[in-house]
Amino acid sequence: MENLVSKARNVMSLFNLRDKTAIVTGGGKGLGEAMSLALAGAGADVAIAGKTQANNERVADEIIKMGRKSMPVEVEVRDESRVVGMIETVVKEWGHLDILINSAGYAEVRPITEFPLDLWEYIMDVNVKGTFLCSREAAKVMLTKGKGKIINISSLQGYAGRAGDPAYAASKSAVNLMTMSMACEWASKGICVNAIAPTWCWTDLTSPYLSITSFYEELQQRIPAGHAGNREDLFGIVVFLASDASDFVNGAIIPVDGGAIASDGFPIVPDSSPAEK
Repeated sequence: MENLVSKARNVMSLFNLRDKTAIVTGGGKGLGEAMSLALAGAGADVAIAGKTQANNERVADEIIKMGRKSMPVEVEVRDESRVVGMIETVVKEWGHLDILINSAGYAEVRPITEFPLDLWEYIMDVNVKGTFLCSREAAKVMLTKGKGKIINISSLQGYAGRAGDPAYAASKSAVNLMTMSMACEWASKGICVNAIAPTWCWTDLTSPYLSITSFYEELQQRIPAGHAGNREDLFGIVVFLASDASDFVNGAIIPVDGGAIASDGFPIVPDSSPAEK
């Protein structure tokens, strides 16, 4: 009991990421940018990886201003050799790799009969192949240390289909099962693999859609919290999954969705009880 009390007094230290190093793919914008900043806020040094180096550099500069180390790494997650090079660059510079967040992703919706094969392949390659390659190479490094955290970014669409979406929904469902398979293989070796499944969140990419009044009103009906998410809504969950506080959490797909997955998506039934006389 005394040992448990002593641990409880220091419980907040479990969330401290100081001296940890992280790579965030897709870290130069959107949800990836938010998660990169959150890790830095918790004390981690963060490499910002993505296709657009200007975005990588902008976020890396902000992290350096926060007092943490950062570096921009230009990478195409579909390219095996470039993924290998990304991991090697970070390990060579910082000596170790503790955290990987696979946030690079792509989505597009079109009528399925008009969905080009090359677009379908591109979405699957970025979201599934990219997550696989980055996780595989990061795990090779983490296995030598016997500890590491891999966090994949899934989606509400990993649980349900939608019209015009033969690729993104399928890719995120694949990410969910890949997360579980990796957890099964690496849990006993000290690597935790989990996924975060957000619903619609306000970003530069989603704002044009969320700003359409009719669409947003329908979305509000489907999210019990009554609104889309904000990027900072991912701060707490990503720090938790990256930290020692989640050492016994493995293979989980955690919704950050205002209750959307818990809901059947229908509006609240109006009160039809007779009025009191």
